[in-house]
Amino acid sequence: MADLNDVPAKLYCRGRGAPLVLLHCLGVDHHFWDFASALEDEFALCVYDLPGHGATIVPKEPYSIADLSNHLADVLEDNRITRAHIAGISMGGLIAQHFAANFPERVEKLILIDTTARYTDEMRGMWADRSATAQTAGVKALVPDLLKIWFSAPFLDRNPPAVEYVRAVLSRCSGRGYAMACDALAKADLREDVTRIEAPTLVMCGKDDLPSLIDSARWLAEHIPHAKLAWLPDARHASVLEQPDVALGLMRDFLR
Repeated sequence: MADLNDVPAKLYCRGRGAPLVLLHCLGVDHHFWDFASALEDEFALCVYDLPGHGATIVPKEPYSIADLSNHLADVLEDNRITRAHIAGISMGGLIAQHFAANFPERVEKLILIDTTARYTDEMRGMWADRSATAQTAGVKALVPDLLKIWFSAPFLDRNPPAVEYVRAVLSRCSGRGYAMACDALAKADLREDVTRIEAPTLVMCGKDDLPSLIDSARWLAEHIPHAKLAWLPDARHASVLEQPDVALGLMRDFLR
């Protein structure tokens, strides 16, 4: 187990109401969730940069998803948040799964977006390839292919602010920080944790996400007690950025 106590992360909270902690995906930062500002009238939105992302330093040692979950617990404790709604997309979704299973008293409701409990063997190999490229050529070399996974072709062609944001932030992401996260994702296996989740759970997934992640969404909804599944139409892996109004409507209705 890695010690992430020396990796401080600043928590940004805005809005009013029950805390809603939003965990971003690989390669970006807390501004991924800027689109969710419409929820501030009912919830205190809390975001931070995961280790090795944005303003949070790259850890000295390799870490696991469990370590990131414990890091989340420390961030919330440092900010005196004892219980909150937790939502996470992709890598953030794995952290959210582990946290909900291992800190059940701290989770009110759980939202898992475009994520999995364990990547397929093929995708584990993909993480190894991405890790190597990030360290040798930088994350910028991965951006063209990543954008095609994150967004549908019509959305990419329009090049809205969401695409510009992802392109820019991925291009400046730390190669070492990205690689360490890839390695953690490749090793993750939360299938036993999932069955221990007690919080009411909403599983959301883009209808045009990768086939393995569509399968994973169904698997999560079947194996998490008290879970329900919702699809975001015409959206790939960054489904909430392609369909923000649909996503926020689903989240608001569920959290109410």
